[in-house]
Amino acid sequence: MAVTNEDVKYVADLARLQLSEEEVEQLKGDMNRILDYMETLGELDTSDVEPLEHVTDLNVSFRKDEAGEPLSHEDALKNAPDADSDYFRVPRVIE
Repeated sequence: MAVTNEDVKYVADLARLQLSEEEVEQLKGDMNRILDYMETLGELDTSDVEPLEHVTDLNVSFRKDEAGEPLSHEDALKNAPDADSDYFRVPRVIE
């Protein structure tokens, strides 16, 4: 199945992208090369390959979720770009 210019434009429209005709042609070529590569991979014999969740063994170690000392009010506001005595001061976003 070959990707057409209309396919590229449809996907670009879904992604809210505006593409020039040159970009459409380039992406069409890229997408067709990806599909050709996938067909090549589909020809491989994988009957003896065990399905994997990850390519490598992952040994994820999580830290214990333990409560610690909270930051003091002064430490929390120490690096704030703008603060009054009690709060972070931020630009107004609601008019």
